[in-house]
Amino acid sequence: MSSNTLSRAENREDGRPKRPARSSKQEPGRPGARKSITLTVLMLAFLVYTVMPLIWLVLNSTKKQGDLFDSFGLWFGHSFHLFTNIHDTLTYNDHIFLRWFANTLLYVVVGAGGATLLATLAGYGMAKFRFPGRGGVFAVVLGAVAVPGTALAVPTFLMFSKMGLVNTPWAVIIPSLISPFGLYLMWVFATEAVPTEILEAARMDGAGELRTFFTISIRLLSPGIVTVLLFTTVATWNNYFLPLIMLSNPKWYPLTVGMNQWNAQAQGAGSQPIFNLVLTGSLLSIIPIVVAFLVLQRQWQSGLSAGSVKA
Repeated sequence: MSSNTLSRAENREDGRPKRPARSSKQEPGRPGARKSITLTVLMLAFLVYTVMPLIWLVLNSTKKQGDLFDSFGLWFGHSFHLFTNIHDTLTYNDHIFLRWFANTLLYVVVGAGGATLLATLAGYGMAKFRFPGRGGVFAVVLGAVAVPGTALAVPTFLMFSKMGLVNTPWAVIIPSLISPFGLYLMWVFATEAVPTEILEAARMDGAGELRTFFTISIRLLSPGIVTVLLFTTVATWNNYFLPLIMLSNPKWYPLTVGMNQWNAQAQGAGSQPIFNLVLTGSLLSIIPIVVAFLVLQRQWQSGLSAGSVKA
């Protein structure tokens, strides 16, 4: 057998000629490499755009009133005054910041927590039970998602004023209990996350609907519940327009309205300059939201029901 025949036989495997393996790395100058570089640059630009305001807030919260206008905005001032600013913010005007912080926690715990519970119960019921008018309810929920909350603020104020609820915490809590988007999200999530076979098996074992929900379904729904909880928490924590028109007593203000009042006071002619307190208070007000995301992000894990039902 000739050497050419042997070389051709060695280069064949299963009747097909061998081809040299291609490198997995993209060579510079190729379209794929240029696209990857472009996406990386865009992501870095987006990261800088997102983080820059937070860096500016942190740096300027360490400055005293005079350093805010005499130093570079993206660097520290002549001295470090973060802890002094925190103390002044918490004690200013008879500890009013702590009062606003407590009000915000009240609105979030009762309002956002209640909205999450109602959305979970309603979404689960819509997904797993059949009843007359279900399609109409679905259309109403989708329509409610499309309506912005600011469009309902004035009608809500007129209705609550006749009920005597204006300038009370209930004027903020009751509207916060309704979350059409949270209901729709739980509806869609429960349809896929909770297999019907598991519910039928639990019913055959004699478990009631409430026991099945609280022992089985709620565990499978935990990623969706956490998602809705974070959405409603952020929406309630950052809610500004509704408390602005509903509340006139500063002792019931949330942080959003209270900090805006401080900002207007700082810009007023002849008023005490408190820009350093406004910045420090803004920094303190975002810390709970950051902590909530860091604590609850571990719960954002799908596939809890994977393998529970075999095809």
